[in-house]
Amino acid sequence: MSASIKVSSTSSNTSKVSRRSGWVAVLWTLPALAFYLLFAIVPMFIALYLSFTNWNGLSPATWVGLKNWIALFSDSVTGHALLLTIEVMIVSWVVQTPLSLVLGVFMAGQQRYRAVLSVVYFIPLLFSAVAIGLTWLSILDPNFGLLDTLLKTIGLSFLARGWLGDPNLAFFVVMAIICWQFIPFHALLYLGGARQIPKELYEAANIDGAGRLQNFFAITLPQLKYTVITSTTLIFTGSLTYFDLFWVTTGGGPGYATRVLPLQMYITAFPNESVGYGSVLAVLLALFGIVLSFILLRFTGFTKMSSQLEGL
Repeated sequence: MSASIKVSSTSSNTSKVSRRSGWVAVLWTLPALAFYLLFAIVPMFIALYLSFTNWNGLSPATWVGLKNWIALFSDSVTGHALLLTIEVMIVSWVVQTPLSLVLGVFMAGQQRYRAVLSVVYFIPLLFSAVAIGLTWLSILDPNFGLLDTLLKTIGLSFLARGWLGDPNLAFFVVMAIICWQFIPFHALLYLGGARQIPKELYEAANIDGAGRLQNFFAITLPQLKYTVITSTTLIFTGSLTYFDLFWVTTGGGPGYATRVLPLQMYITAFPNESVGYGSVLAVLLALFGIVLSFILLRFTGFTKMSSQLEGL
C-alpha cells in the first residue's frame, strides 16, 4: 500500500514539474511571439485591408472593394516585375548554390591559409546593401568608374560601356552584385555543415580507395542535403525582398529592365501615391513567399528531419 502511495506521489510531482516547465517555456516564447505579431502579422492584415481601398497616403482612404485586385490582372508592368522576380530567384540559385557550396567545403579544411582566405571571402557580408550599391555604382560609372578606366588603360576600351545603363546588361550586372554579396553567407552555412560530417566516413572511403571527387559526391554532398535545402529556401525567399540594391543602382531602370516586384510595390505605393494598389502587391509578395516556402519544405522532405548519420 505504501509503495503504491509513493508511486502515485512521485508521478503527481513529475506531472507538476512538467506542467511548470511547459509554462516556463511559454513565457520564454512570449517576447518573440509578441514581436512577430506586432511587426509581421499585424502589418500584413493592415496591408490586406488597404488593398481594398483607394488611398494616397494622406487623405482618408475610400473603400473600393475588389477594384485594385481586378486591376492586377491587366497590369503588364506588374506582370513583367513578377517574371523578373522569378528570374532573380533562378539566377540567384544557379550562381550562388554551386559557388557557395564549393567555398564552404573548401573553408571547412583545417589549414591555416584557408582560414585567412575565409576572412577575405566574408568581407562583402560586413557591409550594408546600400553601401555596396553605392560602391559598385561608383565602380561602374561610365565616365569616371574604375572598371571602364581600367579597361581603357589596358587597351580593352571596346569592352567599356554603361553597364547599368544598358537594358540588356543592367539586370545581370545587378544580379552579379547580389551574388557577390550573399555568396559568403551561404558559404558560411555550408562551412558549418561540412565541419559536422564525421571524419570516420572519409577514413572508411579512403581505405576503399576513394578520391576527393568521389568523397565529395558520395559523402559530402549527401551529408549536406538539409543544408542545401535550407540555403535554397533562403535564396528563394530572400529573392522576394531584393529592393535596396536595385533601387540604389538602377532605380528599376533603364525603362523596366530591373523593376522587380518589391521595387514595383514601392514605386506604386509611394512615388505614385497609390497605397491601395501597392498593398495588393505587398500581399501578393507575401503570399508568394509563404507558398514557395511551403512547397520547398513539403516536397524536399525537410520537415521529416530524418538523421543523415543513421547506421554510422
